[in-house]
Amino acid sequence: MAQARSARAPRHAPAPRPRSRPRALPGGARGIRWDRVSRVALLIVLLGILGLYVGPARSYLATVGEAKHRRAEVAQLKRENARLRAKRSALRSTSSLERAARRLGMVRPGERAYVVKHLPKGR
Repeated sequence: MAQARSARAPRHAPAPRPRSRPRALPGGARGIRWDRVSRVALLIVLLGILGLYVGPARSYLATVGEAKHRRAEVAQLKRENARLRAKRSALRSTSSLERAARRLGMVRPGERAYVVKHLPKGR
């Protein structure tokens, strides 16, 4: 067996093949470049997946904006509520009730009402 191996030619690495051009089909057309087709198909799939995320992302951003608007509205309503509660407690006192009645021109029983005319404006 050892003699048979020596009779063979020594093994060499195969020579690198030159990069071949795509085969020309009849009519001058070239063959299909499957590597480019797969890249384009992958790009289309990725764009499709990205397109599926656009709708929910827009909805999420709209919801965040609306929630911010609602929080601002709630804060404003709380301030108004506090102001109205303070006004209600102030109006429950007898002195504020009497002031409001006198602004309307009312007097207590037994009092004399005087009307002063031709006062300068501004007060």
